[in-house]
Amino acid sequence: MKIIVVGTGFVGLPHAAVLSEAGHEVYAYDIDPKKIAAYQSGEAAQIERYVNEPGLAAAIAETKDHYLFFTSDISSQCEDADVFFMCINTPPNRDGSTDLTYYLKAAHDIAGFLAQRKNQNRVVLVNKSTVPVGTARLLERIMHEHDVQNFGVASNPEFLAQGNAIDGSRRPDRVVVGADTEEDYKILRRVYSQFVNHVRIKYVETTPETAEAIKYMGNTLLLTYISFWNGVGARVAESLPNVRMEDLKIGVTADTRISTWGSYVSNGAGGSCFGKDIQSLIYQLNQAGCSTDLLQAVYNINEYQKTYLIDRAIHEANFNFNQKTVAILGLAFKKRTNDMRDSAALKAVESLLSKGVKSIRAYDPLAMEAAQQHWFNPNKNYLFERISYHDTVQEALEGSDAVYISTDWEEFRGLSRTIEKAVEPPYLVIDGRRMIPDYQSLVDKGYQYLAVGGALLEPEMETAVLSANGLVPEPEKQA
Repeated sequence: MKIIVVGTGFVGLPHAAVLSEAGHEVYAYDIDPKKIAAYQSGEAAQIERYVNEPGLAAAIAETKDHYLFFTSDISSQCEDADVFFMCINTPPNRDGSTDLTYYLKAAHDIAGFLAQRKNQNRVVLVNKSTVPVGTARLLERIMHEHDVQNFGVASNPEFLAQGNAIDGSRRPDRVVVGADTEEDYKILRRVYSQFVNHVRIKYVETTPETAEAIKYMGNTLLLTYISFWNGVGARVAESLPNVRMEDLKIGVTADTRISTWGSYVSNGAGGSCFGKDIQSLIYQLNQAGCSTDLLQAVYNINEYQKTYLIDRAIHEANFNFNQKTVAILGLAFKKRTNDMRDSAALKAVESLLSKGVKSIRAYDPLAMEAAQQHWFNPNKNYLFERISYHDTVQEALEGSDAVYISTDWEEFRGLSRTIEKAVEPPYLVIDGRRMIPDYQSLVDKGYQYLAVGGALLEPEMETAVLSANGLVPEPEKQA
């Protein structure tokens, strides 16, 4: 089939690549000519500047110029296209509603192209991005406004986890297709022929509105799991005596009725989906006159989690961040991606700057360029000038008074030796991902250790603890 994927971000580009692997003729369209040029180059370094997913560059190289094509002009390709996948960025507005500005612009542009085609074969326009319930009807109205003939609209939400988008596209757990007619179902069955009647993959056909709601319900339930463990499990282990977080998790999830997914504790979930989707669902239900107390609590817990360890450091470890240097390890919202959208590190950096830190020494294996672009300020905001960027963990640690581990990169696991080499106690380790299993060795050598899901651990030497927080003056040097 001839397929046009509109938008080449974290959703569109992996989707286009995997569709081309199935033998479809795929045109990946984006209005940004720099992105298109990077993808057309086929060079991993160029592709990964925009979308960094394991296996993505290799998948593009495999089919580029054979089944997969990149373009910033699709007007000539609309004539005989079978399917359009709308993979447009839909960010949140301040009130939680979904900003459809980019989506509507793309929809009107495509409708204008389709209205001029001579070929009147059936074409299906499919919403792949997460959009409010009822957006398929909005897309339908736009097509009618432009007098587009013989078209259908559908919803086919994506359920990909970033860092696993290619494998997730090749082997999804389910494919949800919402359409109105058997004709449109048949077209989309051809698109996904390898998944229809699969022994493991659930292929669900439903209404467009139900498909749209499935995406919101799924992401909101996942965030609810995370917020339960952060808002209840972590607090139990942090506040009640002699409770071991790891044992608590194993014991509770041994019940087959209880999901093991999300049973970790962390400094909050980020990314482009969870926060945005739950805010949008809250807004949609409020507009319908429904109570959203549970959803609001889930959202509030997750947002609080992104900075609460800094507050714990102040109140429990008596650590004064003013004029201190803090290393922050991990800037992406999760490992295996360079995506910083809604990352917990963003909130942590803002909190640290508000506490008056002298400098922040940042490191992430993939997100350094994205971070520098995010914090670049043409107005020369002096606060963001306090952030420096480093090539290794050890380099970021050097000269710091504390470290904050924000992302669960594997290279951060078991950092005790690296910390010991780079800095000497008194020193505070703030572990937002429980990445240091041998934390006791640090404590025994004079370091303070504060982790999500655990009580503050301090060295036995009271003087070392007090000195770490500037409460005990250094002894005068002997003449």
